[in-house]
Amino acid sequence: MEVRAKWSHIAISPQKLRLVCDQVRGMGAEEALVALEFMPQKGARIVHKVVASALANAENNFDLDRDRMVLATIYADGGPMLKRYKAGARGRYKPRKRRLSHLTVILEDREEE
Repeated sequence: MEVRAKWSHIAISPQKLRLVCDQVRGMGAEEALVALEFMPQKGARIVHKVVASALANAENNFDLDRDRMVLATIYADGGPMLKRYKAGARGRYKPRKRRLSHLTVILEDREEE
């Protein structure tokens, strides 16, 4: 069974968020939570919250065992970009793009063998 959790419009670029997603993809959910606690990146805190939310969804909504859950799919998509400007030399301005992300986590129930 698949359990999903999403967080949209996160104030971090998708490129930075994907670095963390790539490290925990395929891990067990509990193992991923422990690994994320010790990562120094800002994205690790964000991914930790979404994985914990997906685990809570699995327990409360579907009565699944949290020890059997695996991070089957985790990805960060690009969200909308906010246009901002920074002062430049000689009275000019420099355009900047503030990038936002959408994070999706899908947990699957691991089959006991």
